Amino acid sequence: MTEPQSERALPVGVQVGLPLVLAAVFAVIFQGIHPTDELRTELLYPALVAGGCLAGQLWYVSRAVPSRVSHGPLAGLSGVANALTLFRGALYAVVAGFVVVPAGTSLVWVPALAYGAGVVLDKLDGVAARTVGDVTVLGRRLDMAFDTFGFVVAPLVAVLWGQLPVWYLSLSAARFVYRGGIAWRQFRGRPLFTEPDSDIGRYLAGVQMVFLTVALAPVIPTWLVWAVAPFVLVPSLLIFSRDFLTVSGRLSTRG
Repeated sequence: MTEPQSERALPVGVQVGLPLVLAAVFAVIFQGIHPTDELRTELLYPALVAGGCLAGQLWYVSRAVPSRVSHGPLAGLSGVANALTLFRGALYAVVAGFVVVPAGTSLVWVPALAYGAGVVLDKLDGVAARTVGDVTVLGRRLDMAFDTFGFVVAPLVAVLWGQLPVWYLSLSAARFVYRGGIAWRQFRGRPLFTEPDSDIGRYLAGVQMVFLTVALAPVIPTWLVWAVAPFVLVPSLLIFSRDFLTVSGRLSTRG
């Protein structure tokens, strides 16, 4: 059966071309504010990394948005909440650009400010969606995708700058391991059960966001961040383990 035209994915040209154009503009702006003599490598420019990450995010968004012939190709992204979420993704792309920038950069405050602003927007877009009644499956999908992206690039920059221990990257890997485990069970034809819906996971995600913002801030003593890191990381990893044990049927949530 042919998929209804109103629910078809955006055309390939829009999925690929629009993200590349917007990412190129973003890269030019980013390059204009960053000192070119502070690059970690001659091959990877911060602007290219940031623009590439933004292009990947926008490509993901374009595949998630259904085409609305009567309302324009980006009607699925309308609304204040989705606009805030997309801007948050751009801020996280800025953080990603600093993966190839040495720790001694004159813009050392930018990753902390960009990621911290994204954390604030993460709270605002949820409030905006609930206030105007614009809570959608697409909005939740975008929110989760950008959360995951932020949990990859922020720890990576902090680790490369020596502000977090390398084992903190297990936080970045945790969700991919979790999703990979679910995909493996599906491939093997094994049953999956409902993931527990508890407030503690969302609370710990918020704690992680605040901690990563603090870890990226250059005024916070590194020894203090390293000392606190295990107490922030372990509960989040335990929640991922609990969720996988639950969806795989090894742990029951019934009282």
